Amino acid sequence: MPPYRPIIAIPGSEITPESAYLQRRDILRLGAAGGLALASPSLAFGATDLPAKPGGYDPQEQATPEADATSYNNFYEFGTGKADPAAKSGDFKPLPWTLTVDGLAGKPATFDLDQLMAFELEERIYRMRCVEGWSMVIPWIGFPLSALLDRVEPLASAKYVAFETVVRPEEMPGQRGAFQPLPWPYVEGLRLDEARHPLTILSLGMYGKTLPNQNGAPVRLVVPWKYGFKGIKSIVRITLTEEQPVTTWNRSAPGEYGFYANVNPEVDHPRWSQATENRVGGGGFFGSNDRPTLMFNGYDEVAGLYAGMDLKANY
Repeated sequence: MPPYRPIIAIPGSEITPESAYLQRRDILRLGAAGGLALASPSLAFGATDLPAKPGGYDPQEQATPEADATSYNNFYEFGTGKADPAAKSGDFKPLPWTLTVDGLAGKPATFDLDQLMAFELEERIYRMRCVEGWSMVIPWIGFPLSALLDRVEPLASAKYVAFETVVRPEEMPGQRGAFQPLPWPYVEGLRLDEARHPLTILSLGMYGKTLPNQNGAPVRLVVPWKYGFKGIKSIVRITLTEEQPVTTWNRSAPGEYGFYANVNPEVDHPRWSQATENRVGGGGFFGSNDRPTLMFNGYDEVAGLYAGMDLKANY
Protein backbone atom coordinates (compact mmCIF):
# COMPACT_ATOMS: atom_id res chain seq x y z
CA MET A 1 0.00 0.00 0.00
CA PRO A 2 1.56 3.35 -0.99
CA PRO A 3 2.33 5.76 1.84
CA TYR A 4 0.56 9.10 2.17
CA ARG A 5 2.04 11.68 -0.17
CA PRO A 6 1.72 15.40 0.57
CA ILE A 7 -0.29 17.37 -1.95
CA ILE A 8 2.83 19.29 -2.97
CA ALA A 9 6.12 17.44 -2.73
CA ILE A 10 8.64 18.98 -0.29
CA PRO A 11 12.13 17.82 0.72
CA GLY A 12 12.17 15.11 3.35
CA SER A 13 14.52 17.20 5.45
CA GLU A 14 11.74 19.76 5.88
CA ILE A 15 9.08 17.30 7.05
CA THR A 16 8.34 17.40 10.78
CA PRO A 17 9.22 14.05 12.42
CA GLU A 18 6.20 12.00 13.45
CA SER A 19 7.41 12.00 17.06
CA ALA A 20 7.08 15.79 17.15
CA TYR A 21 3.33 15.43 16.64
CA LEU A 22 3.00 14.32 20.28
CA GLN A 23 3.94 17.87 21.26
CA ARG A 24 1.72 19.46 18.62
CA ARG A 25 -0.22 21.77 20.94
CA ASP A 26 2.90 23.48 22.27
CA ILE A 27 4.37 23.72 18.78
CA LEU A 28 1.20 25.24 17.35
CA ARG A 29 0.93 27.79 20.17
CA LEU A 30 4.52 28.86 19.63
CA GLY A 31 4.02 28.93 15.86
CA ALA A 32 1.00 31.17 16.15
CA ALA A 33 2.87 33.52 18.47
CA GLY A 34 5.76 33.69 16.00
CA GLY A 35 3.56 34.43 13.02
CA LEU A 36 3.20 30.89 11.63
CA ALA A 37 -0.59 31.21 11.53
CA LEU A 38 -0.22 34.30 9.34
CA ALA A 39 1.42 32.36 6.52
CA SER A 40 -0.21 32.45 3.11
CA PRO A 41 -3.16 30.00 3.07
CA SER A 42 -2.04 28.51 -0.24
CA LEU A 43 1.44 27.86 1.14
CA ALA A 44 0.04 26.43 4.36
CA PHE A 45 -2.21 24.01 2.46
CA GLY A 46 0.62 22.84 0.23
CA ALA A 47 2.92 21.95 3.11
CA THR A 48 2.74 18.86 5.29
CA ASP A 49 2.05 20.83 8.49
CA LEU A 50 -1.30 22.60 8.80
CA PRO A 51 -1.29 25.38 11.43
CA ALA A 52 -4.26 25.31 13.78
CA LYS A 53 -5.08 26.29 17.31
CA PRO A 54 -6.08 23.63 19.87
CA GLY A 55 -9.82 23.07 19.80
CA GLY A 56 -12.27 22.65 22.64
CA TYR A 57 -13.32 19.09 21.85
CA ASP A 58 -11.15 16.25 23.10
CA PRO A 59 -12.60 12.97 24.47
CA GLN A 60 -9.34 12.33 26.35
CA GLU A 61 -8.96 9.01 24.58
CA GLN A 62 -5.94 7.63 22.78
CA ALA A 63 -5.94 8.70 19.15
CA THR A 64 -6.12 6.01 16.48
CA PRO A 65 -2.66 5.47 14.93
CA GLU A 66 -2.36 7.67 11.85
CA ALA A 67 -1.32 4.69 9.72
CA ASP A 68 -4.65 2.97 10.52
CA ALA A 69 -6.79 6.07 10.00
CA THR A 70 -5.27 6.69 6.57
CA SER A 71 -5.34 3.09 5.32
CA TYR A 72 -8.71 1.72 6.54
CA ASN A 73 -11.41 3.83 4.89
CA ASN A 74 -14.75 3.91 3.15
CA PHE A 75 -14.54 6.05 0.00
CA TYR A 76 -16.42 4.22 -2.76
CA GLU A 77 -15.26 6.67 -5.42
CA PHE A 78 -11.93 4.81 -5.21
CA GLY A 79 -13.32 1.30 -4.62
CA THR A 80 -15.48 -0.67 -2.21
CA GLY A 81 -12.65 -2.29 -0.24
CA LYS A 82 -11.33 -0.65 2.93
CA ALA A 83 -7.81 -0.57 1.48
CA ASP A 84 -8.90 0.76 -1.93
CA PRO A 85 -8.92 4.48 -1.11
CA ALA A 86 -5.28 4.53 0.01
CA ALA A 87 -4.18 2.21 -2.79
CA LYS A 88 -6.08 3.85 -5.66
CA SER A 89 -6.27 7.58 -4.90
CA GLY A 90 -2.75 8.54 -5.98
CA ASP A 91 -3.94 10.09 -9.25
CA PHE A 92 -6.54 12.30 -7.59
CA LYS A 93 -5.71 16.03 -7.85
CA PRO A 94 -7.09 18.14 -4.98
CA LEU A 95 -5.54 21.34 -6.34
CA PRO A 96 -6.90 23.64 -7.64
CA TRP A 97 -10.29 23.39 -5.89
CA THR A 98 -13.45 25.41 -5.47
CA LEU A 99 -16.47 24.91 -3.23
CA THR A 100 -19.77 26.48 -4.31
CA VAL A 101 -22.43 27.35 -1.72
CA ASP A 102 -25.80 28.11 -3.33
CA GLY A 103 -29.53 27.49 -3.14
CA LEU A 104 -31.63 29.41 -0.61
CA ALA A 105 -28.90 31.88 0.25
CA GLY A 106 -28.89 35.65 0.21
CA LYS A 107 -25.28 35.77 -0.90
CA PRO A 108 -24.37 32.54 -2.75
CA ALA A 109 -20.66 32.28 -3.36
CA THR A 110 -17.81 30.11 -4.59
CA PHE A 111 -14.80 29.71 -2.31
CA ASP A 112 -11.32 28.62 -3.34
CA LEU A 113 -8.92 26.92 -0.95
CA ASP A 114 -7.20 30.16 0.01
CA GLN A 115 -10.55 31.46 1.19
CA LEU A 116 -11.37 28.26 3.07
CA MET A 117 -7.96 28.32 4.72
CA ALA A 118 -8.63 31.88 5.88
CA PHE A 119 -11.30 30.62 8.30
CA GLU A 120 -9.95 30.11 11.80
CA LEU A 121 -8.68 26.54 11.87
CA GLU A 122 -8.53 24.51 15.05
CA GLU A 123 -7.75 20.95 16.00
CA ARG A 124 -10.65 18.91 17.33
CA ILE A 125 -10.20 15.34 18.51
CA TYR A 126 -13.42 13.47 17.78
CA ARG A 127 -14.67 9.92 18.23
CA MET A 128 -15.81 8.61 14.85
CA ARG A 129 -18.15 5.62 14.46
CA CYS A 130 -19.00 3.75 11.24
CA VAL A 131 -22.19 1.84 10.62
CA GLU A 132 -20.19 -1.35 10.00
CA GLY A 133 -19.22 -1.44 13.69
CA TRP A 134 -15.71 0.04 13.74
CA SER A 135 -14.63 3.29 15.34
CA MET A 136 -11.64 5.61 15.54
CA VAL A 137 -10.48 8.67 17.48
CA ILE A 138 -9.14 11.22 15.00
CA PRO A 139 -7.56 14.67 15.48
CA TRP A 140 -9.26 16.70 12.74
CA ILE A 141 -8.29 20.21 11.67
CA GLY A 142 -11.07 22.43 10.41
CA PHE A 143 -13.61 25.14 11.16
CA PRO A 144 -17.31 25.18 12.08
CA LEU A 145 -19.58 24.76 9.07
CA SER A 146 -21.75 27.51 10.57
CA ALA A 147 -19.00 30.05 9.81
CA LEU A 148 -19.27 29.27 6.10
CA LEU A 149 -23.08 29.31 6.18
CA ASP A 150 -23.03 32.71 7.86
CA ARG A 151 -21.08 34.09 4.90
CA VAL A 152 -23.82 33.19 2.43
CA GLU A 153 -26.73 34.28 4.67
CA PRO A 154 -29.29 31.43 4.53
CA LEU A 155 -32.82 32.57 3.72
CA ALA A 156 -35.65 32.03 6.20
CA SER A 157 -37.03 29.31 3.91
CA ALA A 158 -33.84 27.21 4.15
CA LYS A 159 -34.38 24.13 6.31
CA TYR A 160 -31.76 21.66 5.04
CA VAL A 161 -28.22 21.60 3.70
CA ALA A 162 -27.22 19.24 0.85
CA PHE A 163 -23.61 18.30 0.06
CA GLU A 164 -22.14 16.94 -3.17
CA THR A 165 -18.86 15.13 -3.89
CA VAL A 166 -16.78 15.74 -7.00
CA VAL A 167 -17.24 13.44 -10.03
CA ARG A 168 -13.93 12.67 -11.77
CA PRO A 169 -13.98 9.12 -13.17
CA GLU A 170 -10.62 9.69 -14.83
CA GLU A 171 -9.09 10.15 -11.36
CA MET A 172 -11.50 8.09 -9.24
CA PRO A 173 -11.55 4.47 -10.41
CA GLY A 174 -14.65 3.62 -8.39
CA GLN A 175 -16.67 5.98 -10.59
CA ARG A 176 -15.87 4.22 -13.88
CA GLY A 177 -16.60 0.83 -15.31
CA ALA A 178 -19.74 -1.15 -16.07
CA PHE A 179 -20.57 -1.87 -12.42
CA GLN A 180 -21.26 1.16 -10.27
CA PRO A 181 -21.92 0.44 -6.57
CA LEU A 182 -23.63 3.83 -6.06
CA PRO A 183 -25.13 6.60 -8.20
CA TRP A 184 -22.82 9.58 -8.65
CA PRO A 185 -22.37 12.23 -7.48
CA TYR A 186 -22.39 11.15 -3.85
CA VAL A 187 -24.89 13.34 -1.99
CA GLU A 188 -25.45 13.83 1.72
CA GLY A 189 -27.56 16.15 3.82
CA LEU A 190 -28.23 17.64 7.23
CA ARG A 191 -30.99 19.65 8.76
CA LEU A 192 -29.92 23.29 8.98
CA ASP A 193 -29.80 23.22 12.79
CA GLU A 194 -27.55 20.13 12.64
CA ALA A 195 -25.30 21.85 10.13
CA ARG A 196 -25.04 24.90 12.37
CA HIS A 197 -24.27 22.94 15.55
CA PRO A 198 -20.79 23.79 16.95
CA LEU A 199 -19.68 20.15 16.67
CA THR A 200 -20.17 20.10 12.88
CA ILE A 201 -17.04 21.11 10.99
CA LEU A 202 -15.57 21.26 7.54
CA SER A 203 -12.19 19.56 7.81
CA LEU A 204 -9.11 20.47 5.80
CA GLY A 205 -6.68 18.25 7.68
CA MET A 206 -5.95 15.54 10.23
CA TYR A 207 -2.98 14.62 12.43
CA GLY A 208 -1.55 18.09 12.00
CA LYS A 209 -1.42 17.77 8.21
CA THR A 210 -3.56 18.46 5.19
CA LEU A 211 -6.08 15.75 4.34
CA PRO A 212 -4.75 12.76 2.38
CA ASN A 213 -6.65 11.94 -0.78
CA GLN A 214 -8.11 8.78 0.76
CA ASN A 215 -9.59 10.73 3.68
CA GLY A 216 -11.43 13.29 1.56
CA ALA A 217 -8.94 15.89 0.34
CA PRO A 218 -9.11 18.77 0.22
CA VAL A 219 -12.31 19.42 2.22
CA ARG A 220 -14.76 17.06 3.89
CA LEU A 221 -17.61 17.10 6.39
CA VAL A 222 -17.19 15.82 9.97
CA VAL A 223 -20.33 15.21 12.07
CA PRO A 224 -19.08 13.14 15.03
CA TRP A 225 -22.43 12.06 16.50
CA LYS A 226 -23.51 10.43 13.22
CA TYR A 227 -22.35 7.29 11.42
CA GLY A 228 -19.40 7.74 9.11
CA PHE A 229 -21.28 7.65 5.79
CA LYS A 230 -22.66 11.10 6.66
CA GLY A 231 -19.12 12.52 6.52
CA ILE A 232 -19.09 13.31 2.80
CA LYS A 233 -15.64 13.78 1.26
CA SER A 234 -14.07 15.95 -1.46
CA ILE A 235 -16.99 18.39 -1.41
CA VAL A 236 -17.57 20.66 -4.40
CA ARG A 237 -21.09 21.97 -3.67
CA ILE A 238 -23.20 22.85 -0.64
CA THR A 239 -26.84 23.76 -1.34
CA LEU A 240 -29.38 25.24 1.06
CA THR A 241 -32.84 23.77 0.45
CA GLU A 242 -36.36 23.84 1.85
CA GLU A 243 -36.99 20.12 1.30
CA GLN A 244 -35.06 17.24 2.82
CA PRO A 245 -32.46 16.18 0.24
CA VAL A 246 -32.47 12.65 -1.17
CA THR A 247 -29.13 11.27 0.02
CA THR A 248 -27.08 8.58 -1.69
CA TRP A 249 -27.20 5.73 0.82
CA ASN A 250 -30.79 6.45 1.84
CA ARG A 251 -31.76 6.31 -1.84
CA SER A 252 -29.77 3.11 -2.48
CA ALA A 253 -30.81 1.17 0.65
CA PRO A 254 -33.54 3.07 2.54
CA GLY A 255 -34.19 0.18 4.91
CA GLU A 256 -30.59 0.17 6.07
CA TYR A 257 -29.40 3.80 5.97
CA GLY A 258 -31.64 6.55 7.26
CA PHE A 259 -31.35 10.27 6.68
CA TYR A 260 -30.46 11.09 10.28
CA ALA A 261 -27.95 8.28 10.90
CA ASN A 262 -27.41 9.22 14.53
CA VAL A 263 -25.19 6.77 16.39
CA ASN A 264 -27.68 4.80 18.46
CA PRO A 265 -26.97 1.47 20.20
CA GLU A 266 -30.71 0.78 20.41
CA VAL A 267 -31.28 0.81 16.64
CA ASP A 268 -29.59 -2.09 14.87
CA HIS A 269 -28.65 -2.28 11.25
CA PRO A 270 -30.87 -4.96 9.66
CA ARG A 271 -27.86 -7.24 9.26
CA TRP A 272 -25.91 -6.61 12.50
CA SER A 273 -26.13 -5.16 15.99
CA GLN A 274 -25.02 -1.61 16.75
CA ALA A 275 -24.78 -2.21 20.50
CA THR A 276 -20.98 -2.53 20.45
CA GLU A 277 -18.16 -1.18 18.34
CA ASN A 278 -14.60 -2.17 17.60
CA ARG A 279 -11.94 0.51 18.06
CA VAL A 280 -9.43 0.33 15.22
CA GLY A 281 -5.78 0.18 16.25
CA GLY A 282 -3.98 -0.81 19.42
CA GLY A 283 -4.04 -4.55 18.93
CA GLY A 284 -6.06 -5.45 15.86
CA PHE A 285 -9.28 -4.91 13.98
CA PHE A 286 -11.28 -8.00 14.81
CA GLY A 287 -12.88 -8.16 18.24
CA SER A 288 -9.88 -7.24 20.38
CA ASN A 289 -11.07 -3.69 21.07
CA ASP A 290 -14.81 -4.13 21.50
CA ARG A 291 -16.63 -1.57 23.64
CA PRO A 292 -20.25 -0.44 24.15
CA THR A 293 -21.59 2.01 21.59
CA LEU A 294 -22.49 5.37 23.13
CA MET A 295 -25.72 7.18 22.30
CA PHE A 296 -24.90 10.04 19.89
CA ASN A 297 -21.37 8.60 19.98
CA GLY A 298 -21.02 10.16 23.44
CA TYR A 299 -21.86 13.72 22.31
CA ASP A 300 -24.85 14.26 24.58
CA GLU A 301 -24.94 17.99 23.82
CA VAL A 302 -26.73 17.28 20.53
CA ALA A 303 -29.68 15.48 22.17
CA GLY A 304 -31.75 18.67 22.19
CA LEU A 305 -31.75 18.71 18.39
CA TYR A 306 -34.02 15.66 18.45
CA ALA A 307 -36.33 16.44 21.37
CA GLY A 308 -39.70 14.77 20.83
CA MET A 309 -38.52 12.71 17.84
CA ASP A 310 -38.84 8.94 17.64
CA LEU A 311 -35.21 8.04 16.95
CA LYS A 312 -36.12 4.49 15.99
CA ALA A 313 -38.44 5.71 13.25
CA ASN A 314 -36.06 8.52 12.32
CA TYR A 315 -32.94 6.35 12.17
